[in-house]
Amino acid sequence: MKAIVYEKYGTPDVLQLKEVEKPAPKEDEVLVNVLAASLNAYDWHFLSADIFLIRLSGGGLFKPKNTRLGADIAGRVEAVGKNAMQFQPGDEVFGDLAGYGNCGFAEYVSVPESALILKPASLSFEQAAALPMAGITALQALRDTGQIRPGQKVLINGATGGVGSFAVQIAKAFGAEVTAVSSTGKMEMVRSLGADVVIDYTKEDFTKNGQQYDLILAANGYHPISAYKRALTPKGIYVMAGGTVAQIFQGLLLGPRMSEKGGRKLGPMVAHVNQKELAALLELVQAGKVIPVIDRTFPLSEAAEAFRYLGEGHARGKIVITMEQQANT
Repeated sequence: MKAIVYEKYGTPDVLQLKEVEKPAPKEDEVLVNVLAASLNAYDWHFLSADIFLIRLSGGGLFKPKNTRLGADIAGRVEAVGKNAMQFQPGDEVFGDLAGYGNCGFAEYVSVPESALILKPASLSFEQAAALPMAGITALQALRDTGQIRPGQKVLINGATGGVGSFAVQIAKAFGAEVTAVSSTGKMEMVRSLGADVVIDYTKEDFTKNGQQYDLILAANGYHPISAYKRALTPKGIYVMAGGTVAQIFQGLLLGPRMSEKGGRKLGPMVAHVNQKELAALLELVQAGKVIPVIDRTFPLSEAAEAFRYLGEGHARGKIVITMEQQANT
């Protein structure tokens, strides 16, 4: 089978399309014929090791220990292990493989059945593959870390990317008044997702306009964490769910120190994807409250070009890789 492999950290140029051995499902696993997989900033960090913690936390100090990438997948079950009871061959599924080897940019993967849930017929494989990591990150950042409530003023910085496009819709679904921050050319897009107010960051700095928000979700872009704190109401919450390397480290290191007892809270969040959370996200999708936004699709053979496009930081929603074999299935 074909798979994307990288043997050293670097730019998308280090990615190679190779023939590798087709996996076989273990006792509690299912073999999935992958038909679509989406890119996340998570994949970029593992490719480039731009966050040094990737190397220190088991990714490999000088070169990647795991030479495969890809967390979000959607496809069709081909075979099941003898102890796997949730699915059967032919089932259409999707899920997040971040805890199971990041091997989604391939024609087949074999993973524990707990990583997957059934894909409804109403969703294409591309739409389903766009959901897991970005959608769950947005949901947990707002609902759990951000403690979102109806009527709150919520600001989404980086509203047009994968996490941000989900966050705008989810915040509206929870009854918030949503302000989205985007560039000039993407303002209509975020309005179409339900944003009540759109700020063009090329013309206005929301941290300096005097407005304050009950909840700020930083999905992309950069402002010093002190600026985010200034833009919070006295008991507001700032959640860092992405952005530049500087923003990520400020959220990790300075956020807890700058939080106030009984007052403003600032810090990062880490998404935890499981079947229950995927089902909760899918419920919002099937209710018509959340729609996966897909910017572009690339065939597996053009995965390096897909990563280059991701690295430019201008995607509107998600970038999806499709398998050439899909046309024949």
